[in-house]
Amino acid sequence: MRIAFLTAPEGVEQVELTEPWKAVKDAGHEPVLVSTKSGRIQAFDHLDKADTFPVDAVVDEASPDSFDALVLPGGVANPDFLRMDEKAVAFVGAFFEQGRPVAAICHAPWTLVKADVVRGRVLTSWPSLRTDIRNAGGIWVDEQVKVCDHGPNKLITSRKPDDLKAFCETFLDVLA
Repeated sequence: MRIAFLTAPEGVEQVELTEPWKAVKDAGHEPVLVSTKSGRIQAFDHLDKADTFPVDAVVDEASPDSFDALVLPGGVANPDFLRMDEKAVAFVGAFFEQGRPVAAICHAPWTLVKADVVRGRVLTSWPSLRTDIRNAGGIWVDEQVKVCDHGPNKLITSRKPDDLKAFCETFLDVLA
């Protein structure tokens, strides 16, 4: 399976990109780094710059049809940048319209809120997003990982880097 990992050019929490990426690759799938600009993205370890990673595809040239699922890593700045980019928001929305699995961790549900895809869905996130999710019509829960199938697709969410093991395992189970 081809799995899109959507990030902004900077601000993604590195471990929330690299751990799911490794899990997808180890399971025999093809991870593809999609961003809003070509070149390299700048990852962060919380607020400190970490490594850079090469972009495989630019969001306005990438077709959601060519992917089997979407992963949205967190980081505070990453989803904030993504939700300000109309093409990135439309890319995310297309996975819901097409019924394809979407996995989002930590602050990543901000992009889901902007794409207006959380209404009636049950999800978790970093606790500070609770009000945003509820205001967008979602039901927020404080759980390590949550799978919601009350909609057109499976939505897998987790709260923070400490939940990555469960997040990756659950996402791979959904793909199977």
